[in-house]
Amino acid sequence: MSAFNRIALFIDGTNLHATSRALGFDVDFKRLLNEFQNRGAMLRAFFYTTIIEDQEFSSIRPLIDWLDYNGYTVVTKAAKEFVDATGRRKLKGSMGIELAVNAMELAGLVDEIVLFSGDGDFRSLVEALQRRGVRVTVVSTITSQPPMVADELRRQADAFIDLADLKPRIGRATPVRAAPREVRQHTPLLAPRKVMNGSDAGEADTPEQSRS
Repeated sequence: MSAFNRIALFIDGTNLHATSRALGFDVDFKRLLNEFQNRGAMLRAFFYTTIIEDQEFSSIRPLIDWLDYNGYTVVTKAAKEFVDATGRRKLKGSMGIELAVNAMELAGLVDEIVLFSGDGDFRSLVEALQRRGVRVTVVSTITSQPPMVADELRRQADAFIDLADLKPRIGRATPVRAAPREVRQHTPLLAPRKVMNGSDAGEADTPEQSRS
């Protein structure tokens, strides 16, 4: 790809998260940005997600903060909570309109837009961008069961990249889990009691290691 190919990324955060989980890996967003910076001149990388405003802490907030300081333009919107017919509390929120508006605003400044989403509702947006002379690449997957990308969106795009093919280049490294077990295996079975005190016994299973 030419270095003069002006690129913008549009990432549907919720959709990308669901797709990567369906493929069994987490995205390393630093590696993702580097991957596409190598494909041309990166003008902008947008990340769209909904948030729950009334929660003091949300698991998405550390990611949003990191993205905001590391080359991404983060666009958020408060998710709306409602009660369905069965009385269950659910959240409703879509960033489709915001993504579409930003993409059309940027259409005259880029050669290619890379859309990270499999949502078929974006087919009309892809068609409108193409009419303006923009090449559109869709990133999702057809290897999961069921496929995460709508057929009409994949057919409309100029190019399709399966997220499974990107996994070796943008996947997050998996922590090594074997080390704590090896420590326990080498512990003498008849060790004196004074060695097996509380601090020594707890070292193998700290909360951080359990999460890794």
